[in-house]
Amino acid sequence: MTSNDKAGRAARLSVAHHVVHGARIVTLRGEIDYDEQDVLREALLPEGEPVLPVVADMSGVTFIDSSGINVLLRTSQQTAQAQSRLSIAAPTDSVRRVLSLTGADTVIPCHPALEDALRS
Repeated sequence: MTSNDKAGRAARLSVAHHVVHGARIVTLRGEIDYDEQDVLREALLPEGEPVLPVVADMSGVTFIDSSGINVLLRTSQQTAQAQSRLSIAAPTDSVRRVLSLTGADTVIPCHPALEDALRS
């Protein structure tokens, strides 16, 4: 489990990741905003590691702003360029609403459960 702690400020986003059946599962908990965007970026596409299909488990995300949406969209582009993909699993209602309002859900496949994302 990794977290972000800038200048003594408590992290608002925690990240855990593991590989299952050749896909990187990134479990996110907390808030994704401007201050946490670098944590999100590194969690989804760790530098120096091979690009695997990525499933972002957002069941524990309570807030996402435009900087988080931008990271998701850039990650989607980068994984596609590497012949891979990004999927979102189990977004909370508030996150699902932002994904829908921004149109990000038309670019990045969103699934109601982690198991659904892994099957796609």
